[in-house]
Amino acid sequence: MPEILFLVHRAPWPPDRGDRIRSWHMFEALAKLAPVHVAALADNEQDAAIARDKMAPLCKSLAIEVRNVSRPVALAQAVLRGEPVSNRLFKNAALARHVDALVRGGSITHIVGFSGQMAQYLPTGFDGPVLMDFVDVDSAKFATYAEQDKRQPLHWVHAREARVLGAYEAAVAGRVDASLFVSEAEAALFHARSGLGSDKVRAVENGIDTERFDPALTFDPVDAGEGPLAVFTGQMDYRPNVDAVRWFAADILPLIRQQHPAARFAIVGRAPSDEVRALAKLPGVIVTGEVPDVRPWLTAADAVVAPLLLARGVQNKLLEAMAMARPVVASAAAATGIDATPGEHLLVADDAAGMAAAVSSLFDDRAAAAKMGQAARARMIARYGWDARLVPLGELLGLVG
Repeated sequence: MPEILFLVHRAPWPPDRGDRIRSWHMFEALAKLAPVHVAALADNEQDAAIARDKMAPLCKSLAIEVRNVSRPVALAQAVLRGEPVSNRLFKNAALARHVDALVRGGSITHIVGFSGQMAQYLPTGFDGPVLMDFVDVDSAKFATYAEQDKRQPLHWVHAREARVLGAYEAAVAGRVDASLFVSEAEAALFHARSGLGSDKVRAVENGIDTERFDPALTFDPVDAGEGPLAVFTGQMDYRPNVDAVRWFAADILPLIRQQHPAARFAIVGRAPSDEVRALAKLPGVIVTGEVPDVRPWLTAADAVVAPLLLARGVQNKLLEAMAMARPVVASAAAATGIDATPGEHLLVADDAAGMAAAVSSLFDDRAAAAKMGQAARARMIARYGWDARLVPLGELLGLVG
């Protein structure tokens, strides 16, 4: 009887951030194919406990270890050993021992790794099917960081990570049965970098739960004051998100407020960095910190914005907003990978003036904004159901005909 080992860099529950949304739905899809053993890491003991309570009854076995390697230590170890820093950050001896013992037990027939950091736990000599869901081409992200940040030593750190991690990604992809990416664009980028063919590199796109993200549901109102509201959602200690909200708050919102003096910008998401918290001092800016549910904020939004200067893969924040029938204004980088038509399902702009004009147009014409939101939701329902998106897993693992 088949049994699947699922290796995850963050325990999938709760599915309240981009990586955990994808890994949770992947776990659910795998559990429909065969019993699943989950070996995962967590950022802290609280996260681990919450995940254990939810997932233990659903798994054949479950092991969650808390990672506790600091970035300076990880960097030093990685340089000494010639490894990617990303791997050292997610290296855990206890989890590695657990995985080795589980595989030696002989019941594991298939392995799925989620996020490139978990490839280090793939056992050597395993002769069953192995899939590696890299999600994004992380090495390309670090290459962009290196281009953007010319300050030493950060430029050196990012350039080194791009080079070392890129070589590691290619080596892993060469030995697994298939490598998965969140969009056709990411898959094409990895194909070009690795030289591997379409039989080894596949796009398995993200989906959206349109029953959970449904504008027909009723939510308690949020305390956001008066005036038209633009909303950004995301993990707020993640550098691309920090850069995006800083740009919007400092350069775009003032242009919007020239036409709409009462306009506000809500930054909604957990773990806001000090830099993000400081933005609350600017006129019209709200920083919520972690909220129990982003849907009330999406419901309150007159526009959802994604002014990302750097974006990899498909942005879950946009899928959620569009499923909630909210009008969206995104940068071209953020919109890449989403199967939607600019001007019909969302607006796309890349400079501050264009972004401000697009948001202001939605504030000015509520009927047109509502029509765009409804078109966006219809697109999400037709194109992005999770069950449809994850059908290839069974085929790739050889568990369905």
